[in-house]
Amino acid sequence: MQHSNGYIVGFAAAVCAVCAVFVAGAAVGLKDRQETNRLLDRQQKVLTVAGLIEEGASLAPAEITSLYESSIEQKIIDLETGELDPAVDARKFDQRKASKDPATSRVAPENLAKVMRLPNQALVFDVKKDGELKALIIPIEGYGLWGTLYGYLALAPDARTIVGITFYSHKETPGLGGEVDNPRWKALWPGRMAFNERGVPTISVKKGPAGPPAEDPYQVDGLSGATLTSRGVTNLLRFWLGENGFGPYLEKYRAQAGV
Repeated sequence: MQHSNGYIVGFAAAVCAVCAVFVAGAAVGLKDRQETNRLLDRQQKVLTVAGLIEEGASLAPAEITSLYESSIEQKIIDLETGELDPAVDARKFDQRKASKDPATSRVAPENLAKVMRLPNQALVFDVKKDGELKALIIPIEGYGLWGTLYGYLALAPDARTIVGITFYSHKETPGLGGEVDNPRWKALWPGRMAFNERGVPTISVKKGPAGPPAEDPYQVDGLSGATLTSRGVTNLLRFWLGENGFGPYLEKYRAQAGV
């Protein structure tokens, strides 16, 4: 049986409309679950970079949430001054969203990390055990080869020694720049120094192998075949540890803690 062109077009349009309804319904229905999974992934990344769980550990969602709530204290700071800002609810704060909103952010000065906007407020994390501070964690971001890398850097209570680094979102090439996810590369970071003796952010990802932390405290092995990604990690770390990032907050912390 032959159908007219109008029938064919109408039938195709009806099929598309039905499919669109199903897709839209699935997207709406899964939104809450996606948000929950995204939050759990971020929490697990924070716990991992803090050294509270092993890299790649398989934990039930309830375990992740319980450990996070008992060990991690979220705080909001004024990024420019480094002062705590108790007026903002840290549990509901989305720094990436705040960075994109002109009402809650400002244009960043020109920088090698290619950070375009800075949030007025920023999220920081205290890692505590038995009431004692074990680490400070700051969010980091910056451009690699193909896009922006988003992650966390953990510092020891002296706010100078690196405890760990991790990235939860990036577009780098698997096997090359994507090696920022490799546990063996991330295991090279603990014990390195973020700042030199003058307090200048000095940590870098070098081209080629670096020595052990005691002999080569300011450098980490480069990512083989990924020079631009390696350079991007160096740039983003120095930016967020510097005066336009979390530098003011870390300086105030060190002064108050006497370290």
